[in-house]
Amino acid sequence: MVDALVVFLPLIGSSVAGLCALASNSSNKDQQRKIEIASQLITCGALLVSMALAWFIFFSITKEGLLRVTEISNWISSGSFEVSWSLRVDSLTAIMMVLVTTVSAMVHIYSIGYMKKDPSIPRFMCYLSLFTFFMLVLVSADNLIQLFFGWEGVGLASYLLIGFWYYKPSANAAAIKAFIVNRVGDFGFALGIFSIFVVFDTVHFDTIFQSVPAKNTYMIEIFGGEFHALTVICLLLFVGAMGKSAQLGLHTWLPDAMEGPTPVSALIHAATMVTAGIFMVARLSPIFEFSETALAVVTIVGATTTIFAATVACTQFDLKRIVAYSTCSQLGYMFFACGVSAYSAGIFHLLTH
Repeated sequence: MVDALVVFLPLIGSSVAGLCALASNSSNKDQQRKIEIASQLITCGALLVSMALAWFIFFSITKEGLLRVTEISNWISSGSFEVSWSLRVDSLTAIMMVLVTTVSAMVHIYSIGYMKKDPSIPRFMCYLSLFTFFMLVLVSADNLIQLFFGWEGVGLASYLLIGFWYYKPSANAAAIKAFIVNRVGDFGFALGIFSIFVVFDTVHFDTIFQSVPAKNTYMIEIFGGEFHALTVICLLLFVGAMGKSAQLGLHTWLPDAMEGPTPVSALIHAATMVTAGIFMVARLSPIFEFSETALAVVTIVGATTTIFAATVACTQFDLKRIVAYSTCSQLGYMFFACGVSAYSAGIFHLLTH
């Protein structure tokens, strides 16, 4: 129950703020102000409660190293293919829940003052909470379909937030650019999920992880050639991680993401979108460990991105773009750590950055 509250409280806050946005009436200033205050209080209150519960879970789970899977409901059922909506809470999930809820709660509170004179406050608070909900879905997923749902939801919410000031051509262009570049990465991620289902005949993490050693010799045919199945899967998954975490080649959206309001930049760069790729590689590390080629690619891409982004940051004059390229560089460090199998170091860097 506590796990579900952490995930779904931001969705409740987002829904209420969305209703407030629909009910807002700019012709009546007093009513408009009351609606704005209500949306801010409800979303911030929901996030603070979610944050407190996330810290409670963190101390209870990490102290004993527990793994807890809570099934919410049956989600997809088609023939022999069944997917349930379940919350997987282990040490990795607990750490990410604390990170996401704490940073998001601080951003929500900061937004009260920052967006004070904006005419669309309820809509902004709705998008912020929706962003947080999708990230919590992503980190608590117990199967690849649920993970992909949160993954795509984060992409959608980022598009809405980066293009929040839609009347600015630069914000519109930045939002579209982020959306399209991430779709390129997501195409690889989707192919990786399809490949996993073909090889393992399941999308549930526990079953996949148990079957990995037996599938190590499995070959997959692509364009008439045979390739190591686990290597192909890992490389496709990593393409998705490259897009979401702005690695070299798919990094171009991140500096432009600064076109959104400053709280959006803080949320994207600190707690949500860019950390999703690192989390996914760490979560699926039992598969990556059986492919030396994939780990080598992760290491090389991470190291190259680190040097490239740090060098580019030195040539920038705009403070926001410097922060963007600095973040990109630090994400490269995290991927480098994952590539050399130091997943704990990568997640530690993610948490402290």
